[in-house]
Amino acid sequence: MPITSPTTTPTTTSEFLQRLGQIYTPENLLCSEDELIVYECDGYIVEKRVPDVVVFPTTTDQIIETVKLCCEFDLPFVPRGAGTSLAGGTLPVGGGVMICLTRMRQILEINERDGYAIVEPGLVNVHLTQRLKGSGLHYAPDPSSQGACTIGGNVATNSGGPHTLKYGVTVNHVIGLEVVLPNGELVQLGGPCEDLPGLDLTGLFVGSEGTFGIATKVWVKLTRNPDSFRTMLGVFETVTAATEAITSIIGEGIIPAALEMMDQGIVGALEEAFHFGFPLDAGAVLLIEVDGLEVAVDEEKQKIIDICNAHGAREVRSANTEEERQLLWKCRKQAFGAIGRLAPSYCTQDGVVPRTKLPEILEFITEAGQRHDIRIVNVFHAGDGNIHPVLLFDERDSDQIKRVIAAGDEILTKCIELGGSVTGEHGIGVEKISFMDQLFTKTDLDVMTEIRSVFNPTGRCSPSKILPTAGACGMEHIERDKPGRQASM
Repeated sequence: MPITSPTTTPTTTSEFLQRLGQIYTPENLLCSEDELIVYECDGYIVEKRVPDVVVFPTTTDQIIETVKLCCEFDLPFVPRGAGTSLAGGTLPVGGGVMICLTRMRQILEINERDGYAIVEPGLVNVHLTQRLKGSGLHYAPDPSSQGACTIGGNVATNSGGPHTLKYGVTVNHVIGLEVVLPNGELVQLGGPCEDLPGLDLTGLFVGSEGTFGIATKVWVKLTRNPDSFRTMLGVFETVTAATEAITSIIGEGIIPAALEMMDQGIVGALEEAFHFGFPLDAGAVLLIEVDGLEVAVDEEKQKIIDICNAHGAREVRSANTEEERQLLWKCRKQAFGAIGRLAPSYCTQDGVVPRTKLPEILEFITEAGQRHDIRIVNVFHAGDGNIHPVLLFDERDSDQIKRVIAAGDEILTKCIELGGSVTGEHGIGVEKISFMDQLFTKTDLDVMTEIRSVFNPTGRCSPSKILPTAGACGMEHIERDKPGRQASM
């Protein structure tokens, strides 16, 4: 049975707000329009909707009570973490209640002997990394936004990051979840023991973008720190030369811990912001890291240097100290922060292509930018073909909005044509629903819809996300010429 989504904006009643006020203290409940406007969008600023109310639970019981109350009053609700998501995954389509999890940020347990931790969903990713320092263990998924994004949000979108080329994405490191289902029932999926018998419901939940329920606890697998690192920066005259080097490195059977590319536009912004000493005339730079046993990493490093030189690298710099290594990673992790120097607004796409198709898709991105008169810069996870073209614009200019959307759609369509996908880690959200029938058959989509209906039969939880649904709330961006904004008050 297909999920239906609300076609009109429900409004919260005074009775509902009064009941909600019995669950939350005033500082954990936002109702005024000037406060709610802050939550009108996530990192995808092209679509904006204002929730009716925002709550900040600090306990699982509060989430259960809130969900049951929404069911009683037939109101939609959507979970939200730090709002760093980039596809409108936390957009409050249809208004209703936004359940903001950032105040549930405790590390509940670290079990070094069994190699796992239990954390609350609002824990900032990097805070777990910091807590594990000195233990010899780490949590491998490291999104570029890890200084702000939450682990609950990482679970929702199955986030990646620079080091997931070797270590895998979020789903490979989540072994259990405590979840409040859309009817208010509390269940546990998986747990501290890996490979439990039966269906992998934990793996099914990860990446469901908040449409299956709300995670309240997460069991994450901890990984032993490697003995040694070797970190390099390859400087290339052209993007094509850099991407050909990437293909050759993987083709030689070397799987770096990370293999990131930044083009001239990103390098220039970083240099202006942070003065790292990058060559401003380079067409592209590759940030490459290998890790493992001390006896093996030097050989891999030298092979990579030889490959880069064979593809015309101007130079390959090495980080000779931990401080130099951290400086190189700082430049990569702060790349998006530096983009603000290039334009007032930007939209980051998240396509995937086979690695051998990187030169072709990057050439197409350049052509799309020229065709629509939009400047596009690139910083991405080159090792697994996960591209992140950044389209620069001014959201106050309606014509630029239209051209950005058209260019972005062309790029994602080209990714599909090249045998890839429209997302590697940012998710579908509301932005990419219109591409789902290009990626999947009707039968595929019907099966996905039926599976979601098992968890979320009314579609009340995170409505109009991921899958095309009957009665969707008009999220298609046809002929849009300004940021979509609809107040649900």
